[in-house]
Amino acid sequence: MAISSSSGMSFYRVKVKTSPSLTAGSFDSISITLVGSRGESPKHPLQDQSRGFIPGAQDECIISSNEDLGDILLIRLHKEPYCSFPESSWYCSYITVQCPRNKMYHFPCYVWIEGYRTVEIREGTAQKAGDDTNPLLQQHRKLELKSRQESYRWREFWPGTPRCVDINSATELNSDSAYSLTKAPGQLPYRASHVEIKLKGLCSCQDTWKTMEDIHRVFCFTKTPVSEFVSQHWKEDTFFGYQFLNGANPVLIRKCTEIPSNFPVTEEMVAYTLWDGTSLRKELQKGNIFIVDYKILEGVPARIINGRQQYIAAPMCLLYRSPDNEMIPIAIQIGQIPGPETPIFLPSDSEWDWTLAKIWVRNSDLHLHQVVSHLLRTHLWSEVFCVATIRQLPACHPLYKLLIPHMQGTLQINILARTNLISPGGNFDRVLATGQGGIPVLLQHALESLTYCSLCLPDDLKSRQVLSLPQYYYRDDGLEVWSAIESFVAGIVGCFFKSDASVQKDHELQAWVAEIFREGFLERKSSGVPHILETCADLVKYLTMVIFTCSAQHAVFNSSQFDFCSWMPNAPVSMRNPPPSVKGRGTMESVLETLPEVSSTCTSISVFWMLTRGSADIIPLGSYSEEYFTEEEPKRWLRDFRVRLEQIASRIEKRNESLNLKYNYLNPRNIENSIFK
Repeated sequence: MAISSSSGMSFYRVKVKTSPSLTAGSFDSISITLVGSRGESPKHPLQDQSRGFIPGAQDECIISSNEDLGDILLIRLHKEPYCSFPESSWYCSYITVQCPRNKMYHFPCYVWIEGYRTVEIREGTAQKAGDDTNPLLQQHRKLELKSRQESYRWREFWPGTPRCVDINSATELNSDSAYSLTKAPGQLPYRASHVEIKLKGLCSCQDTWKTMEDIHRVFCFTKTPVSEFVSQHWKEDTFFGYQFLNGANPVLIRKCTEIPSNFPVTEEMVAYTLWDGTSLRKELQKGNIFIVDYKILEGVPARIINGRQQYIAAPMCLLYRSPDNEMIPIAIQIGQIPGPETPIFLPSDSEWDWTLAKIWVRNSDLHLHQVVSHLLRTHLWSEVFCVATIRQLPACHPLYKLLIPHMQGTLQINILARTNLISPGGNFDRVLATGQGGIPVLLQHALESLTYCSLCLPDDLKSRQVLSLPQYYYRDDGLEVWSAIESFVAGIVGCFFKSDASVQKDHELQAWVAEIFREGFLERKSSGVPHILETCADLVKYLTMVIFTCSAQHAVFNSSQFDFCSWMPNAPVSMRNPPPSVKGRGTMESVLETLPEVSSTCTSISVFWMLTRGSADIIPLGSYSEEYFTEEEPKRWLRDFRVRLEQIASRIEKRNESLNLKYNYLNPRNIENSIFK
């Protein structure tokens, strides 16, 4: 219905949408003021306050003004007490305003409004700083960032590691939580699960496991198809090698073109494992030898658990891609310094000698998975991206609109992790051998060696020379998802940045990139991480890296945890004896004596379950529940993105039909938009 203007009066039809969340409604008195280029409307109630704002409802009112307000630039929402009702938070999704000329203005809100206050929201058209010519909007932009920078400050958590938001409790998060899930109960995993309850009686038992069958008894009450497969095949060399490609931490394996001088593997040592008619030298030349080196763990201190000193090693593992395309371990050295007390273990050794050597590699892999791949490369970087976005990009900036769906919940889950998981006495601090003493050191080592290349999947795969490896599903699916994100990002960037100069001149964008470099990467220029962006292509790559990190990369490291780590011998969180210095003494009893005791095993299983379990309200990659872009062209790019992701999902599911062990971690239907667990 058209809105007309008569007798000098102008009429505006206002529609307001309350979020469908059960807690989104409010009985407070809420009024609106329209702010136009020619003036302001009187303050007007949004509805009959007797019924309040109902979750999911769309309310409507007509606002009259003595004059034409011109273009509607801002709206002010006034939240005030109603009668004697107690204050209640209100989550406004969006507001639309239809003007006398039938022009429609859309105001994305998507914030919790708490307390009695006035909130200003600008019209939803995406605008860079240089696009704003109206003094009122320019001032609004500056005040918005000033307020955010005062509310969200940086602080050091551990020296030499990425800085974090200066907030100590999730309840302290600002209520305009496009960045948190403060008002969404039930989505956060840091509470007792049925696994914890089942294991409660064992979590205080500090005995050594007597047999592998005893571990099976505890393990069997909750499992997945993958975790069950792991428990049955964990000792097999082919499955051990498979995990470097498609396990919980598939980012370490790289081609070996020359045997390292501190890993003196000889032709004679590996002749037993290599196929007939070949040699180590020939396989090196063919590109069939690969290596995983845990040197980064050297010097990382291990903690005492249940009164007993734990141990951390920095092994090296050599692998052979056989003619039937299986990745097979052929030599393991449990340390970086060769010598008589650091023997090289081989598949031809006794069963338990070789099994223990592989367990040491799996233990080292677990440390790198938890601390470097999962914590640093997804959670900590995502927090840096999120805080910089909040502080440097106003809500109307196109990059804010692009990025914010990928940052919801990140601050809240990281604060909970710092206070409940890796804090002194937290679940992981109690059972992980790195603990409070080792995690900061390992993070420092990782940050010192980190490169921009390693954060960008295509570059990382190329640098590790694994682009042609068969049956590397992490690579195949990851490249497809990366490409889909990149295409989507390029489309959005093309809508708003018409030249390289427009990137260079966007001072808010440049401040955002500089802050990430300064606070996250600690200004390490050797990392190659940009501190300025010069071209549209640079911007597209950088944004793709950010979104991939906050969504797909996290899905790989997080969703696989219970599958591959809950069967404890495949991923022990600690080792109670030092690495063996001689061969020939390995037995099942010595292995069990080295592995974590009952209580640490049960606690780690509980944590892995808690961190991995799915949410009923998962928001898959590309399925944005909140519409920040109001223009048609960005919406079209988003629709194309969704179509492409569905095509990738269908291709993955078709491939998985023929696999004994399905790889689903990068199926877009299973990738969450952001990190909130």
